[in-house]
Amino acid sequence: MHSRHRRYRIAHECAAAALLAAPALAAAQAQGSPFMTGATALQTNILAWLTPIAVILVMVLGAMAMANRMSWGWCIGAILGIAIAFGAPQIVTWVRGMFGV
Repeated sequence: MHSRHRRYRIAHECAAAALLAAPALAAAQAQGSPFMTGATALQTNILAWLTPIAVILVMVLGAMAMANRMSWGWCIGAILGIAIAFGAPQIVTWVRGMFGV
């Protein structure tokens, strides 16, 4: 009977240690790793460059479509590419949520 009480005490001590360590882990995750900081900065820079390029691309596609100089497949492909480029963070979050990562 003594060993059973000892196992319960050890389990309670482990649970208490986990509860005490949880805020420290949350604070460490909130600060983020250097990799995530760099990746976020890179993503911000790419979107800053991509925004005017996408606007110009849509204007060129519109002009070419109006002049009947392109296939509509190119237009649809360009619009899908723009949607994927600007929706990448949401797509990654959605996929990570699907797999529980």
